[in-house]
Amino acid sequence: MQKSTNSDTSVETVNSTRQGTGAVQMRIKNANSNHDRLSQSKSMILTDVGKVTEPVSRHRRNHSQHILKDIIPPLEQLMVEKEGYLQKAKIADGGKKLRKNWSTSWIVLSSRKIEFYKESKQQALSNAKTGHKPESVDLYGARIEWAKEKSSRKNVFQITTVSGNEFLLQSDIDFIILDWFHAIKNAIDRLPKDSSCSSRNLELFKIQRSSSTELLSHYDSDIKEQRPEHRKSLMFRLHHSASDTSDKNRVKSRLKKFITRRPSLKTLQEKGLIKDQIFGSHLHTVCERENSTVPWFVKQCIEAVEKRGLDVDGIYRVSGNLATIQKLRFIVNQEEKLNLDDSQWEDIHVVTGALKMFFRELPEPLFPYSFFERFVEAIKKQDNNTRIETIKSLVQKLPPPNRDTMKVLFGHLTKIVARASKNLMSTQSLGIVFGPTLLRAENETGNMAVHMVYQNQIAELMLSEYSKIFGSED
Repeated sequence: MQKSTNSDTSVETVNSTRQGTGAVQMRIKNANSNHDRLSQSKSMILTDVGKVTEPVSRHRRNHSQHILKDIIPPLEQLMVEKEGYLQKAKIADGGKKLRKNWSTSWIVLSSRKIEFYKESKQQALSNAKTGHKPESVDLYGARIEWAKEKSSRKNVFQITTVSGNEFLLQSDIDFIILDWFHAIKNAIDRLPKDSSCSSRNLELFKIQRSSSTELLSHYDSDIKEQRPEHRKSLMFRLHHSASDTSDKNRVKSRLKKFITRRPSLKTLQEKGLIKDQIFGSHLHTVCERENSTVPWFVKQCIEAVEKRGLDVDGIYRVSGNLATIQKLRFIVNQEEKLNLDDSQWEDIHVVTGALKMFFRELPEPLFPYSFFERFVEAIKKQDNNTRIETIKSLVQKLPPPNRDTMKVLFGHLTKIVARASKNLMSTQSLGIVFGPTLLRAENETGNMAVHMVYQNQIAELMLSEYSKIFGSED
């Protein structure tokens, strides 16, 4: 054995003879770094120039996913960039044309793909145990373009994938569909453009989702065959494609600028760029469009509650699932046919929640701002008969949509009170629920707490004295 050393490097040469054949093994150690070794092995994978990872163990089947974990982030960790409801129609599957069938979908956009859910993602994840998976669209190599000729609906664009799948996405609200179009287009544009890189990424996804030794070996040989400069470029892209901090910061900055410059819904409505909707529109606007004095949505909700909710414990007090309420709100705003007897609206608290949301989102409450102080002064009167007569007089002076909608609503609530022994909702309970929703001052000041007391008392009086206040209007 021969051994020579210096301050930086030690070289150990071992001579051994086996069956007449000499074998020499050289090992180089760096004195300043005990853990960095350059060992001649066929199982090393380069992650960057000059950097070598630890060798692959014999158990490549169990170790393959661990090695590629740092190269390709798991699909579950992709950042969600945008999500919401849109109208979706799949018109081709693998190049085969399909019959166009529009449906409402909860759409989730990440950096590499789009997922379509039949409900919100939270609900979809809760159903994942049943084995149901959302429809997924790979954005690698996908094309996006406006498709006016594909549908009679407005604001339609098409996504075409490399596998031959085609989807149409649509919304009646201009700024929403524009927002989605640019978000998806930017996601596609950020992905690698050259086909060789795209195909290699797809192959690596297969390797990550499989424990096959053959696939891993095939990948290793391909890496070795590439030129060094190509290998560096490929591994750099793979390592940084989904987690590049500068890209995330750039996206956040652009989103902030877009949000601050984006006009409000009210401004777009005033300019006539988008039409008025049911939720968030003035009561008189909704009634004029429907040629009625009571919105049809209010009538539908009341009919559903009286049909199957009068005896439900805590009706109007208990909150429904917010995601389902928002879905109902979206369908109503899209002017789609609404059937509240459908199984998806089985929870009656979703219907009551949507009705309360309708009144809460009115730009001007059911009791107009100009009448608020007058109703407060009326409820302050000491004599009960005087209070009733004053409020009755004020109700008769209200605009027809406000007066008639108020009559229908409070008439419905009296039926709730009549079943108080079963639903446990008294006049006082309903006053607390509906008072702040139906009455509010235009400019709230320090008297908010005092106003809330009067709001509740006004709602209670109109319930308890309904026949006297609205009786002459029959």
